[in-house]
Amino acid sequence: MRTHPEGHGPVRFGPPLPEDGLPVLPELAGVLAAAASRAGPEPVGGGTALIDAACGHGERRGLPAAPDRTILGPGAPALLTALTAAIDGDVLVPRPCAAWWAPYARLLGRPVFHVPTPPESGGVPDPYALLETVRRMRAEGRDPRLLVLSVADDPTATVAPPELLHETLEAAAGERLHLVSDETWRDTLHDPHGSVLLSPAEMLSDRVTVVTDLAGSLLPPGWPAAVARFPAGEEGSALHARVLDVLTALDARVAAPVAAAAGYALSEPEPVTARVAASVRTHARVAAAAHRAVVAAGALARPPQCGRHLYVDLTPLAPALAAHGVGDAQELEDFLTVRLGMPAAGGHRFGDDLETPRVRLCTAPLLGETPEERAACLDADESAELPRVGRALNKVTSVFDDLRDDARRWESSR
Repeated sequence: MRTHPEGHGPVRFGPPLPEDGLPVLPELAGVLAAAASRAGPEPVGGGTALIDAACGHGERRGLPAAPDRTILGPGAPALLTALTAAIDGDVLVPRPCAAWWAPYARLLGRPVFHVPTPPESGGVPDPYALLETVRRMRAEGRDPRLLVLSVADDPTATVAPPELLHETLEAAAGERLHLVSDETWRDTLHDPHGSVLLSPAEMLSDRVTVVTDLAGSLLPPGWPAAVARFPAGEEGSALHARVLDVLTALDARVAAPVAAAAGYALSEPEPVTARVAASVRTHARVAAAAHRAVVAAGALARPPQCGRHLYVDLTPLAPALAAHGVGDAQELEDFLTVRLGMPAAGGHRFGDDLETPRVRLCTAPLLGETPEERAACLDADESAELPRVGRALNKVTSVFDDLRDDARRWESSR
């Protein structure tokens, strides 16, 4: 959101995580409702049952973590804030990165240093750019200590290839950086057999803390809960204790009814796994259709591989945008939000340059306007062909095709 009613102003807060837009799973709602009468609070960091469920969830993904190295908090931003407070020094993030990564550091008075990502994917910094950024920071008297990255990325919806991840982790380890791996979207791969996802914790187990916001695939965003898994060893134990101290000071705990629902979801009973699979399938198909529409109009976008979003670069359509008075990412956000009738967050909210016309588009608004319309997408063989979804995609196609045609007219008149 803007901080001033007119003009651009500094971007301090970004858009929320892309929602799934689907009705709450009935079994999940039932667990939460049954726990609504609990009067006692959930312990800070999570109670025994919740932590055990989180440990089992990690074990099934090759991310073992003992209960004394696992913490749950009321959303990933709270955990990342506590982690940053517990680790002295400056923070590095990829460019672009999740919109919520920078505000928590600014809140603590920490400057955020952006490192470019390679052309093939977002979420993980280019290793050579990382080394150069660290060298420059130290030459200027800075103290880089923490690198936040994501192998399944928001905003770019890409999955970092293992070879890139390996090179970046080698560079980070050589510079003695602690890594926070945001794995919120790891369970939303559009093609699990075609995308190889490795966690940094599998490669650099002693220097990586894994943070997963359950809003990525398991819980509605209005029920905030997230897991942090700390590395083994003395350093990991000390960091776990410091983070727990920060959360205790803030009384940052998962609400008791949400904790019950989170424990149920983390244990992955059949209704939960079936809903996750259906949701991923639905959003993957709609994202692919939206991607085809924007690319056919001449915009640039990597094929979405995860999540419920795609990241679009409209630089090739800049002449048409200029004719509409759009000269930067904030103006592009305003323009497309009105034209599409749905949020279109500008790339400046993700750390990209304000001058570059990029936006993140989410797929949830394309699924329908009512809970019934959106629920119908889960059972459809091809959700993109449902009438309501088809109309929404046609609107996206029309808006981008109009920009393409305007750009061609502008070129022919030169």
